Amino acid sequence: MSSLVSRIVIGVPLAVVALYAVWVGGWLMTGLGVVGALIAVHEYCAMTKELRPLTVAGFAGAAGIVIAVHRGGLVWGLAVLLAALVLAFWLSAVADVRQRATVQLATTLFGITWIGYGIGFLVALRDIPGSGNSGRTLLLAVLLGVWASDIFAYVGGRLIGRRKLAAEISPNKTVEGLIIGLVMGLAVAWLVLYNQPKHNPISPLHALWVAAAIAIASPVGDLFESYLKRDMGVKDTGHLLGGHGGVLDRIDALLFAGAAAYFVALALGRA
Repeated sequence: MSSLVSRIVIGVPLAVVALYAVWVGGWLMTGLGVVGALIAVHEYCAMTKELRPLTVAGFAGAAGIVIAVHRGGLVWGLAVLLAALVLAFWLSAVADVRQRATVQLATTLFGITWIGYGIGFLVALRDIPGSGNSGRTLLLAVLLGVWASDIFAYVGGRLIGRRKLAAEISPNKTVEGLIIGLVMGLAVAWLVLYNQPKHNPISPLHALWVAAAIAIASPVGDLFESYLKRDMGVKDTGHLLGGHGGVLDRIDALLFAGAAAYFVALALGRA
């Protein structure tokens, strides 16, 4: 239970900061996203150091995508991604490292895309135009749905977990924990979206679709990062957050859930 207490002590203040930034939106939300992107890229580059990622290009690319998405939308993030590719090419060409250029560039661009666009989609959700703060509601559904999924999957797995979900990728995750997390993540996200925003509420069925996308994408994002950590032979991406591990360990599910929620909202005419 000490691990759970540690998660609560560290997690609650972080959640308050995140929720406040989401509520205010604008550059406060974007600035928090940039900080998170920079820390996450640092952790990613440390995790993949044997592949010699180009850290400077990673920092510039991920942070640039988050800012570009806020200023001009998701398409402008592609311009930053291409610019980061050129920067990475130049850095790789002048660097004296014992690594194949293809591996080095692929590792760098993968991290930029995964982290930069993962956070970029969260910013894009918050920036959805229109009255009634529909963007804020969608992003709150993502955050609260992912957190509910993570918490209940962890507690449920500890209490009644018996069958391993993916022993080779993440030995502590269980099928029972996954099911409990899915149900609770779906329920919380749906409740946040239900009858919101007041002036043009999303239908209960459409809210269910968005909530389902969040609930399903959350554990996929978690397993995705676990797969990378297993491949690189590390337990956590960092130790900045104590029992939570690194920042990337805490936002891995959000990097997938935000994108999933955005595209479902787009399909429903809400983005």
